[in-house]
Amino acid sequence: MRTGERDSMARRLALVLRHAPEKFDLEMDINGWIDVKDIIKQFKGSNEKRYHWLRPHHIRAISETDPKGRYEVRANVIRATYGHTVEIELDLPTENIPDALYYPCSPDECENLIEVGISPSGRSHVHLSANIRSAAEAGHVHHALPTLLEVDTARFVAAGETIWHAGITVYLADSVPGEYLSIVANDHPEYELARVHWNEEE
Repeated sequence: MRTGERDSMARRLALVLRHAPEKFDLEMDINGWIDVKDIIKQFKGSNEKRYHWLRPHHIRAISETDPKGRYEVRANVIRATYGHTVEIELDLPTENIPDALYYPCSPDECENLIEVGISPSGRSHVHLSANIRSAAEAGHVHHALPTLLEVDTARFVAAGETIWHAGITVYLADSVPGEYLSIVANDHPEYELARVHWNEEE
């Protein structure tokens, strides 16, 4: 599988597994699983010439080599681990959650979020990062200098709330009340290190 084919397939998988399985006439179960053979059949049906080579091991390879752990394969089914806009019931791990997680936002909205909390925007869950570097990278996609919020997950979980471990560095929550949030200083050493990395790219 060439890089271009892999990237094209990964984008199409994201559409099916996170947002619109019905576009390909695919059935998703309550936990987000879809049969791999059904996906292949529908992809080939939509463009036989482009996807004539596609086999189950190609789908498995995309899942296993994804650097963020976006997909999970079990036996003959696959699902996205996070990023859903379709409603699913999560059956992801909820143990061994770090004491702090991080959320990037616009500098203009950080004070408001600390007051009212974080709710999902366009997705089914709030996406949190395992460390400052991951949150900074996620935020930098949308903002030149995102503000990072730290979530006191130790208190959050102790209060009876649930956090799910989805991808390699991604965690999910239904929402996060403002009382568990604080602002990470822009001169935090880990955040400064991330910005050096951005400067090198520019």
